Amino acid sequence: MSASLVSELQRLADALESDSAAASQFSLPSVAARLAESLCVQPDEVAIFGVSTRGRHLYFLFPEELKNLGNIPLSSASSFAARTARERRARIVNKFASTRHSTVSECAPLAGRAGARAIQKIVSAPILSGEMVIGVVQISRRGRNATEAGPDFTPEDLGKVLAVCGPLGKLLQRLVGE
Repeated sequence: MSASLVSELQRLADALESDSAAASQFSLPSVAARLAESLCVQPDEVAIFGVSTRGRHLYFLFPEELKNLGNIPLSSASSFAARTARERRARIVNKFASTRHSTVSECAPLAGRAGARAIQKIVSAPILSGEMVIGVVQISRRGRNATEAGPDFTPEDLGKVLAVCGPLGKLLQRLVGE
């Protein structure tokens, strides 16, 4: 990921402290598109979750089409996003399709996509505001099999995602208000 996205998000987060009008410059779809581009995935392979006010569940912030899927309990044993939030730990899983996980979002139709595609590889990281987990970002590679999905994620890819999580946490804290 270019340092420009991280710098831009940090600038917006800082601007929000003194100017609430700066919020109009922030767009989750734009952030997701730039994350997707920097990690060579499709925009619909980026998911951003928020943590509920009471800290009991996750809900989709992006992609828009998944907002109505409902909530994911943070106690869920089968949700990789919930596990990321609970453990406050970023991870790469390049054999994700063979792990036990919830497949609800994989079955949901997304704009411009015909048919569901299984997540084969994934990077998952908590979004923090201070010491509090306020969300999770996940970048996946989807396909019928691991080869079709594309290259494995690398520690460098994880570093790119983590670099965005700090300023994204500040922005989400102010904009979502949770």
